[in-house]
Amino acid sequence: MVTTKRLFLVFSFFFLAVSAFSENLTLPLDQRPTWLQDEGIIMAGSWEPLLFRVRRDGSEGYTPTPEQQAAYLREHSPEMVAKLKSLGVNFVMMHGYKGFGLEHERESMADAVQFSKLCHHAGLHVGVYNYSGAFGWELLFQEIPEAQDWVVLDENKNPVTYGEATYRYYWNRNHPRAQEFYKKIIRFAIEEIGTDLIHFDNYVIGPGMDSYSVERFREYLKRNFSPTQLKEMGIDDVSIVLPPMQAKSQNMLRAAWLKFTTDSLTESYWDMSKYARSLRKDILVECNPGGVPDSIDPPVDHSTLLQGGEAFWDEGRHPGLRDGKLITRIRTYKFGRRMNNIAFAYTTNPLEAAESMAFNLDCLGCICWFEYNKIVSMPGSDIPVTLELSPYIQFFKNRRDLLRHAEVVADVAVLRSFPSQVFADPANARLTGTVEQKLIENRIPFQIIGENLLGELNRYRGLVLAGCVALSDPEIAAINNYRESGGKLCIIGPVASYDEWMHPRQSSPLSGINNPNVRYVTDVDEGVKAITELCGDELSMSIDGPLGLCAEITEQETRRLIHLVNYLPEQPINNVTVRVKVPAGRRVGKVMTGNPLREKDLTLQYREQNNIVEFTVPSVYIYEIAQVVWR
Repeated sequence: MVTTKRLFLVFSFFFLAVSAFSENLTLPLDQRPTWLQDEGIIMAGSWEPLLFRVRRDGSEGYTPTPEQQAAYLREHSPEMVAKLKSLGVNFVMMHGYKGFGLEHERESMADAVQFSKLCHHAGLHVGVYNYSGAFGWELLFQEIPEAQDWVVLDENKNPVTYGEATYRYYWNRNHPRAQEFYKKIIRFAIEEIGTDLIHFDNYVIGPGMDSYSVERFREYLKRNFSPTQLKEMGIDDVSIVLPPMQAKSQNMLRAAWLKFTTDSLTESYWDMSKYARSLRKDILVECNPGGVPDSIDPPVDHSTLLQGGEAFWDEGRHPGLRDGKLITRIRTYKFGRRMNNIAFAYTTNPLEAAESMAFNLDCLGCICWFEYNKIVSMPGSDIPVTLELSPYIQFFKNRRDLLRHAEVVADVAVLRSFPSQVFADPANARLTGTVEQKLIENRIPFQIIGENLLGELNRYRGLVLAGCVALSDPEIAAINNYRESGGKLCIIGPVASYDEWMHPRQSSPLSGINNPNVRYVTDVDEGVKAITELCGDELSMSIDGPLGLCAEITEQETRRLIHLVNYLPEQPINNVTVRVKVPAGRRVGKVMTGNPLREKDLTLQYREQNNIVEFTVPSVYIYEIAQVVWR
């Protein structure tokens, strides 16, 4: 095996400090392929190569049966492409390389080249499963013995496995030899398969206890902390430090490790994105870190990670109102859209289609999974694609004028502070998440931001600091500049009691400000009320309705669009009163509403007074989109 020490003589290190993630690799909307906004994405998926399916489905080996081989061939036929196209699909996420070695996957990679040609010939766009975060070591180690050095080890120095699939080990995404290998596959996908999008799966495991990760962490400490700070961590000799992988107690060393793991994961994604862009400037780049949860969960920090590409996956729970609790993917869609990222999710029913049209960017979702010549609703399911989806697919395709080139209108931003959520008492992260949920439930126009977007606060009328107990001096300066220029602050709970490394301040620079544009509250419901009062009649949208009615407001040059989504199962919400702020210099010409189940839009009566237009939507069954059109 190649030793870590030898690698260190060959490869130099580049460790990203907090400020280094101010760069944004995400392609601006106007630099992406024109088809993306024109058509949007309606996806079909089948990204598992045949040898992997054989092992996944219970075999001890990798040789398919004649029946599996025959069904696999039919799956890659022009007939299958035609079936997918007839469902409304315009984008196929297909297999490329899974992680079992180039020699072992040579045949399936050749199949991918041919299948991509079939899809493109039929007018379908293609995304390629470029590699997983885990590899199949049983075969890969035969081909590349050195790959044993690429494995991420846990706190007991055992390989981190892909759950119970012990034949798959997670690999260290920052290992330079591994990156060299996987860049070959990126080149193959772009130059041979001709893909439109590169997919990197399982972006959820960061550095571990393997020797390469340990040495990188030691170097990170030396580069980013002074001798005084290292002493504070209890470090006399950096060369013998081991990562504190389990949280026995929260201290500065543990905080440094969590930040290091998060930065490392982001750095690896950016490295691969830059390489892909060096081969083709407009290639779309996407990873799968999971959807945006209710708090930051290292090593994943969506606020920095998503700056490396244009899309990401949310394979989480299906939305709905269950036992009085509203479950949505709205956080994922809102955060993604603020980062100019598309979110991919399984769209198996009309509610999921409605949610995606209302909150997502240029994507309806993955409407089906095709494997062994069968088309089903999603991986692991035997349920066919429901006919109830068809009107929503057609609406997404035929009414693109309502969805493309539309910008979200948001009155307030909610800050997700990394140190407050990751280093501090978990109650702070829960507070931030609860506020986000309350804003969703109360249909307040808002977006979620990370610290990297504090320089763009002028987009919003108000900033919500909920549970933000740890802020750096530059972050406090940005917030104060925003406040001094007229921005409004709603502060829920303690604020800026600590710096970014949890050093306590004698007093918070954001406490006790005597200003009518600053509100201090302790209760979440009080906070929502304070946000509404701060914005006053400047709220872009207000809607009366029960729990389970959610809304988004977007804007095009000639109109504002109000997306209404009903999460109540089989229960229409009737007579929904909507109030929309009319921008300065605009006058309302007409108000209309439409949905996928109605052939023609309805023209609605409205009342316009004091820059507010008010109207009533007769009924919201699952999805309704109202248009306030300017004269």
